[in-house]
Amino acid sequence: MPELFTDCVHALDAPGRAERARIMGLEKSAHVHDRYRQELACLQTVETGERSSAKGPLAFPFQAAAWNLQRGLFPEKSARKLADEGAALAMLSEMDNGMARTAQRHPTAEIAAALEMAYAYGVEFLELGLGNEAERPYCTDDFNAKGFHGNALLARTPLESPFMLPLSGPPIWFSDDNDQPRIGARMAIGAKIETTEGPIVAISTHLESHGDVALRERQMADIFDLVDWHFSGMPVLIGGDLNTGNRTGGDPDAETLFDLARDRGYQRHGGPKDRITTRPSLISGTDPQPMKLDWFLSRGLQIAESRVMDALDDEGTPLSDHDLLMCTVSGILA
Repeated sequence: MPELFTDCVHALDAPGRAERARIMGLEKSAHVHDRYRQELACLQTVETGERSSAKGPLAFPFQAAAWNLQRGLFPEKSARKLADEGAALAMLSEMDNGMARTAQRHPTAEIAAALEMAYAYGVEFLELGLGNEAERPYCTDDFNAKGFHGNALLARTPLESPFMLPLSGPPIWFSDDNDQPRIGARMAIGAKIETTEGPIVAISTHLESHGDVALRERQMADIFDLVDWHFSGMPVLIGGDLNTGNRTGGDPDAETLFDLARDRGYQRHGGPKDRITTRPSLISGTDPQPMKLDWFLSRGLQIAESRVMDALDDEGTPLSDHDLLMCTVSGILA
């Protein structure tokens, strides 16, 4: 199993622009990638912020959200959408921090502040460039202040024992052959959440879009093994962009990770079976491939329903290329 990181800070340090430029010019090999990944503290540390106004445990039923926010262009509007849906727990992915394409902002911290939630944020990738061609028109500078891109867990109650788990896989993105050179790894970030019926484990994740079915199954196995090793017997809710159907013709049921999940005692929840979770957005353009990528996986929890909500603001502007996935968590199974 990849190493579990549990060190927490209130603000992650970023390597300077000169250091990032130097890394960008290095030989793009797995050996070089892994050496520098092990030296970068930002890839091994969790940033936490205690912004929760409700200090007590979550009472059932509560609403959980899983949302790939595609960089986080609209923090205020995204927070409002989550508030309108009554989210008490949120698993967010593709969250920038100090990127020119999102005006050097920290959307996770801003959303947590607006919702009065605690948050844990981890860096999935240190971005070595400004982003892909479609994103560059949104850049407010010709440099990234930090270059962080990652996942987050937010809750309306304190997060206990936050952790980050880098997931298995080769350094696909550390390459001169794509327009998003990065150093890092897909990862999961989570914590224990206290409820009125006892603690549960909540995990936000983002599986590899450029990998195959076998890689995504291996990445889910990393998460399941983490739960069994460190949180044995505890109820768990995993949410995020599992990239199901990517590079397999768009069929999520072709993913063997769901067979693995069933064998490990998990149930999947993705709203109506025929309801896709992608949509046209300002970055992705008007005609992305329709896909069902976003899911919850639960074990030991009663899920009353799951639903997919349009990721649009009041004027009809798309907030992301992923719709918002919600579920009602009704209690802990006996």
